[in-house]
This record gives sequence, structure tokens and C-alpha cells, in this order.
Amino acid sequence: MIISEEKNDIKKITEIPNSKIGKVVAISVSKKKGMAKRNIEKAKLIENWGIEGDAHAGKWHRQVSLLANESINKMRNAGLPNLRAGAFAENITTEFINIPKLEIGTHVKMGNVELEITQIGKECHDRCAIYAQVGDCVMPREGIFAKVLKSGNIEIGEEITII
Repeated sequence: MIISEEKNDIKKITEIPNSKIGKVVAISVSKKKGMAKRNIEKAKLIENWGIEGDAHAGKWHRQVSLLANESINKMRNAGLPNLRAGAFAENITTEFINIPKLEIGTHVKMGNVELEITQIGKECHDRCAIYAQVGDCVMPREGIFAKVLKSGNIEIGEEITII
């Protein structure tokens, strides 16, 4: 069941369906850690590295971060209606897949790219600007991290499949 909340005459889906197929709604990168990510139309993901040109890429377990658009909608509905994809420093914003419920070790395919989920949530060392404004942040609970198992290109609208 999908629940929507009305705020400023805008319907925003906040409950994520348990689907095995979803889509990429945004791709975001930054050149330096700690900087806001910018949205791009497509990206090259490199095996055991991450997204080409992103500061968080490297030979570690958090090469790519994912967050559901439905999670971002929770923060929009909590008082930040203008939040954009990438505001939580996530690389890939998804839709229709219950990202927070995926288990470590799950494989996800986007086009010819394959990812393995390596971490659910993260510790928030410093309260971010979003937390300061609304008293909450979804990324530590609902964001996930993955490593790239198979290189390839992705673009906005790309189908995501849990395999």
C-alpha cells in the first residue's frame, strides 16, 4: 500500500512499496567530500571503485550511496518542500524499491551495472543542516551503501532490479 501526504497541494509518496523493480530518478556527484552533490543525467560506474568523478569513490565498501525518493519525501513533508535529489549526498536516488529494507549482500542491477549492498544507514557524526531545520534526517536510517561488482553506465530513468 502506498500512502501519500498532502502538503501545499502537492501529493508526495512516503511509503515505499516492496517491489523488486524500480527506477533511477536522479544521479548525483561531487568533486570533494563535504560539498553539495550536483545532479547529472548519466554516470559511469567502475568496478570496485564507484562513480567516475565522485569524491566518495574508492576501494572501500561505501563506493555508491542510494536513497529512495520516498525517503526524501518524508523530509519534504516535514517542512522542507524544496529538497532536491542529492541533498543528502546520495549518489543514486531511487523510486519504487524499498531501499532501507534491502539486506547486506543483496545484489542490485541497473542496466548492465551490478552493485552489492554493503551497509545499511550510517552514523551521523555532525548534525547536518537538514537535521537542524526539522529535527530529523533520513539518511542515517534509510540510506544504503554498495560496492560496484560490474562496471557500466546508468542514466536517469534506468530500471533497477533486485537480483
